[in-house]
Amino acid sequence: MERELTLVTGPGPPMGRLGETLHAALAGRTVRRARAGESLENRRLLFAFSLPESGVNPDLYGLLSQLRDHPGCLRGSVGSAVVDGAGDLYTKAAGRDLLLAAHLAGCAFPGRPLAEATGSLQNFTVQARNAGCDLHAAYRLAVSGLAERVLDFAPLRRARPKVLALHASSRATSNTLDLWGRVRARIEGDCEVREIGLRNGTLEDCAGCPYTTCLHFGERGGCFYGGVMVQEVFPALREADAVVLLCPNYNDALSANLTAAVNRLTALYRTASFEDKAVFAIVVSGYSGGDIVAGQVVSALCVNKGFRLPPGAILMETANDAGAALRLPGVGERLERFAENLLEQLKL
Repeated sequence: MERELTLVTGPGPPMGRLGETLHAALAGRTVRRARAGESLENRRLLFAFSLPESGVNPDLYGLLSQLRDHPGCLRGSVGSAVVDGAGDLYTKAAGRDLLLAAHLAGCAFPGRPLAEATGSLQNFTVQARNAGCDLHAAYRLAVSGLAERVLDFAPLRRARPKVLALHASSRATSNTLDLWGRVRARIEGDCEVREIGLRNGTLEDCAGCPYTTCLHFGERGGCFYGGVMVQEVFPALREADAVVLLCPNYNDALSANLTAAVNRLTALYRTASFEDKAVFAIVVSGYSGGDIVAGQVVSALCVNKGFRLPPGAILMETANDAGAALRLPGVGERLERFAENLLEQLKL
């Protein structure tokens, strides 16, 4: 794959603040705009869209429709996205929807693949302070860094990868664990698999300690609240090449214990990079809404915590009664493809 960035935008070149930022941030790099109707397979992609105050950009919705209607149209590509908003709402939601649609179309993403700019640019306050620059310069630096991560993306692979599975489900009734059991049986001969249940006992959620407190405990490999996260999850995650989240849909959201676990990763994230670690997920909904939970996985682990998102990393199924997931038509073939893809993305 060449070190050329393909810019995917609306029918015209980006204008206004987005256009100015892209021009400055991408200077010196080889960039070409995608032409209407051309193949976007095997490319290094940068999606770039502006949002009005309403958050509704018809060109962006047209792209979402195209991606959802053509699974595999981004096969072999690595992507990233810039969303520039006129207001202080909707940029993260639009970016999450775009990343999920592109991922389901076959695109891989490095960690932190989204640069979003709210109308006030106040979301760059910390980055500007850390870099000693103003908000506009921090925005340009973010886009420049994003482009570099996409162009440099080269996933780490190992002869025998270490896979960590996290769940908070009851083994007696969980459709999600039933599906994972089939995947685990397929990959265990090629991977070192560790499974940690977060169901038993009390898992304290992150209470938002001051940055210096969080950093203090993170530098010592821990967190103020201790418990299973510090004793088991942190050590296992440091060694892991991939984490598999097992995600039943609870009211269109990750379960409380999984959410708490993701929040508590902040202490470790302060001092350790997750960029060489991949995230996978199995999402099971009783009725509907699997895409909402999948979007949360993308946003929380890939966008915010910096895990890479390989293509085909999220399996979504719909099953209600205990044991129903393994009786779904074609589920055996889908589980086999998921397991084979996991191995393909992690193994030498």
